[in-house]
Amino acid sequence: MIEMDWISLQGTGEWNEDAIILNEELKLYGVVDGATSLVPYRGEGNETGGRLASQIIKQYAESVTAAEFKGMEALLREANFRLGQEMERCGINPQSKDELWTAGAALIRITDAFIEFIQVGDCMIYAIYEDGAIRSITRDHVAAIDHESKRIWLNGIEEGVRSKDQLWETVKPVIAANKQKMNTPEGYSVLNGMAEAERFFEYGRINRIRLQSLLLVSDGLFYPDEGETAEEDAVKSLVRQVSQRGLSRYAEWLLQLEREDAECIRYPRFKVSDDKTGIYIRLR
Repeated sequence: MIEMDWISLQGTGEWNEDAIILNEELKLYGVVDGATSLVPYRGEGNETGGRLASQIIKQYAESVTAAEFKGMEALLREANFRLGQEMERCGINPQSKDELWTAGAALIRITDAFIEFIQVGDCMIYAIYEDGAIRSITRDHVAAIDHESKRIWLNGIEEGVRSKDQLWETVKPVIAANKQKMNTPEGYSVLNGMAEAERFFEYGRINRIRLQSLLLVSDGLFYPDEGETAEEDAVKSLVRQVSQRGLSRYAEWLLQLEREDAECIRYPRFKVSDDKTGIYIRLR
């Protein structure tokens, strides 16, 4: 018996660049977090590159049938390939990382005995057990590469800067430089349409012994960080809030906190509100 709640809410950007994957035939579920390229691009409907990337991955993952399914790695490899094909059709230079549309993703497939998973980027999967234990199934591969830019942001706040736009100008060169490190051992993993991305997929499976529920989130739903919150404490707070309030009420609470901190000072972050996508699955 599976009970599921899910949301996908637009943040303060022009488009919701997140997407949610619901493939009931395969019991395959996931969250995708698209990211717009540094070099501006607009699709036929004025979509950003991040929006296009997340929708390409979503549409392929939801279209795969049980007869076609060849495993989680093969599924994400094909989704990434299709992303590359569409960028090529649209004239994107595959050698220019500043032009590539990208996306992080976390997907699971539920079977009677185990849970399969695959992940890239900073979308996260948490397992919650009957005894209350919380297990991070995935690693936030973007956190380490963001460390320097967040340190610069915090330094600006400590020096008295109180404008989000001014703070953004100080970190923008670092963020631009980090784009060159996508899918390298020194950088972070991401779907970007290039075959190199496949080297950095993380995937596997966990058994369902005493497994009570699963939580999948894009980074827009991460528990608010005042610059000092330990990762383990933030994860516990996120899971507790979602389990007690439900995804929608938790997201509404988080959006209100962000609106009250429009210059991104109390909770240091690069935009007022990021897109927020999550799936909360109760297994028993």
